[in-house]
Amino acid sequence: MSEELSHYDEAGRARMVDVSAKAATRREAVAEAFVELSEAVLRALPENPKGDPLAVARFAGMQAAKRTSELIPMCHPLALSFVDVEATVVAGGVRIVATAATTAATGVEMEAMVAASVAALTVYDMTKALDKGTRIREVALVSKSGGKSGKWRRG
Repeated sequence: MSEELSHYDEAGRARMVDVSAKAATRREAVAEAFVELSEAVLRALPENPKGDPLAVARFAGMQAAKRTSELIPMCHPLALSFVDVEATVVAGGVRIVATAATTAATGVEMEAMVAASVAALTVYDMTKALDKGTRIREVALVSKSGGKSGKWRRG
């Protein structure tokens, strides 16, 4: 792990990293989140009066990925070449998997993480009337590839 934090200048002030000297390469990142839902909420998902929470969450996550630089101050605006969000009912809740890709001088980890997070928040929003005890857990980067650091995979 690097001892130097690249988002600080010599005086210790936060700054955006200059990536202009870096090569544009294909970069991809996958992130996930888990929305813990009660059995009653899981059973009620198909009849949700607000619509299909999983479909809305997918679109919300894709839209959010495209707006990451507006939400995270030091993120560079990126032209995303691909964004996908999967929302799958599994034991105990909904598993969100978000993938983002680009050809750029910086990675798309934050775009994938924002997509997974917003998709999870959307599931919460669309089910909160049924159970306010819903929890969003385990938002994490799963893998990334491209750039100087190459491939990385969690655990």
